[in-house]
Amino acid sequence: MSAELRVLLVDDEVSIQRAVGPLLKSRGYDVEVVGTGAEAIAAVTARPADLVVLDLGLPDLDGIEVCARIRKISAVPIIVLSARGSETMKVRALDLGADDYVTKPFGPEELLARIRVALRRRTAEGSEESGQVSAGDLTIDYDRRRVLRAGEEIRLTPKEFELLSLLARNADRVLTHRAILKAIWGVNAVEQPEHLWTLVAQLRKRIEVDPANPRYLVSEPWVGYRFSTGD
Repeated sequence: MSAELRVLLVDDEVSIQRAVGPLLKSRGYDVEVVGTGAEAIAAVTARPADLVVLDLGLPDLDGIEVCARIRKISAVPIIVLSARGSETMKVRALDLGADDYVTKPFGPEELLARIRVALRRRTAEGSEESGQVSAGDLTIDYDRRRVLRAGEEIRLTPKEFELLSLLARNADRVLTHRAILKAIWGVNAVEQPEHLWTLVAQLRKRIEVDPANPRYLVSEPWVGYRFSTGD
């Protein structure tokens, strides 16, 4: 891991600072630790980071507000840390531009995996789109609007393909119900989640070997869905 990759850890809990900071440094990241929202905004402004790990429960500013302010000045990936039972805050943070969230308490390997995915996705977004996305035995060909599983074509409706394309282009990133509804059906549909539930169920029947235990279209309870590459 290159030390040039800089992670800004924003959390006022000393236990998290003492655990996560050294963990990231041991994996070769250049880590800066701050304990308030104001310090986080100042740090991002003064010295751009490659990724921000942001706790929502900060002593000065609401973590949601910090996320929104950072997003106004930077496209840096933001991974939110959230206590259990804070689904509403997670959804708000994701809708305001956070890339992912990790629920407290969390395992170190889970956090490291989420960081690797976010950094890899940022690198991919800066490169030319290949026209295809592959994960496991599934291949999505955007140019030809075709989906293959183990080399066999799967026929999808236009809406099914649109949903799969949206999730796959944001692979391993959770998209909220509201964000998906707005992207697929427009702003007037954001309060009609039943449309999305039905479409996801239909799509799972077409692309999943076992729709009851999905490999690709993974639910994030009360929050949204993510296209899993299995990382």
